[in-house]
Amino acid sequence: MRVTLLFAGGGTGGHVFPLVAVADAVRSLEPSANIVFVGTARGMETRVVPARGYPLELMDVLPLRGGGVLGAVRGALRALGALVEARALVARLAPDAVLSIGGYAAGPVSLCARLTGVPLALLEPNSVMGLANRLVAPVVSRAYTAFEGAEGHFAHGKVRRYGVPIRRDFRPVPLRSGRPARLLVLGGSQGARRLNENVPEAVGRAQSTVSVLHQCGKNDVDAVTERYARVASGLDVRVTPFIDDMPAALAEADVVIARSGASAVSEICAVGRASILVPYPFAAGDHQRANAAEVAGAGAAVLVADAQASSERIAQELDALFGDPDRLEHMAQAARGLGRPDAALDVARDLLRLAGKTSERGELAARSPAGGERDGTLCVAQHGEAG
Repeated sequence: MRVTLLFAGGGTGGHVFPLVAVADAVRSLEPSANIVFVGTARGMETRVVPARGYPLELMDVLPLRGGGVLGAVRGALRALGALVEARALVARLAPDAVLSIGGYAAGPVSLCARLTGVPLALLEPNSVMGLANRLVAPVVSRAYTAFEGAEGHFAHGKVRRYGVPIRRDFRPVPLRSGRPARLLVLGGSQGARRLNENVPEAVGRAQSTVSVLHQCGKNDVDAVTERYARVASGLDVRVTPFIDDMPAALAEADVVIARSGASAVSEICAVGRASILVPYPFAAGDHQRANAAEVAGAGAAVLVADAQASSERIAQELDALFGDPDRLEHMAQAARGLGRPDAALDVARDLLRLAGKTSERGELAARSPAGGERDGTLCVAQHGEAG
């Protein structure tokens, strides 16, 4: 019998891309699977999901926070209507399981799934859980996590710490010697103001000679290009609004400067690269700082608070890293030790089991070696943060 899975949530790339990675992995295991996404018209899912060939159902849900008392009242009233819509949607699609990751559409769909007896799995990519995920945590059948910090919200035995699902193209790549040092700067698909403003001058101040690939977001290409031209005119610098082939960009890099959303850090760890992480200070629950702290604590990254990420400080960190090849190698190995490149496949296998389905190809019978409940291995890595 054909299995139907409902993937609920979205908004930012940090929500959308892990869901898509799991969907692709499910298709690789179970090509006949019917996978339907549920999101809102305001989220990135409206662009990403249809482009990957998956159907997308849209719900009209308003935020409960950020609009004052009146906004909260409007959001609560709309939430009641959304519950009715979600119940009808679940009844119409009759999914065998629901996978939720958070976002405005996730809550109503998740609650209706449990009320109608549909197994509910929750994907929590960060160390600090968002509001929607905290509300449904007590009723989930399974919780897929990347950080130990998020696991206290779930009953023992329901947690699978598989890491953040990422595309299968992110694989470990050894550092390459005997070539100019390469720096990769990532601010997410929307760019990061602090990095766009201070990294060019930091590269100009640093004693190390490096080539640079800087993803700056679509609105800042001219300004960032001009900054590099002014302070680092003799260096090989490429500024781009978005990097299409991120696995290749990470493989070519020696050091990465980035925000510390869950997906981005997981990709860095999967390839295995030393990083300077500058958490976005306004992320919900300060989860980016918590993400970065766990990776830095493992020796795979240097954590620099946003308020301290001056050009002088970044230049100092770059010289310290590029001037010590042994340290770079040690950090790269530590990152690879955290990496979970097969997280999407591990989640897909377990989700199909939860839905009562075993693979047509017999690939679900054996538990993935990377799997495990609270196994003590962390990995993280979010696209689309504007900092």
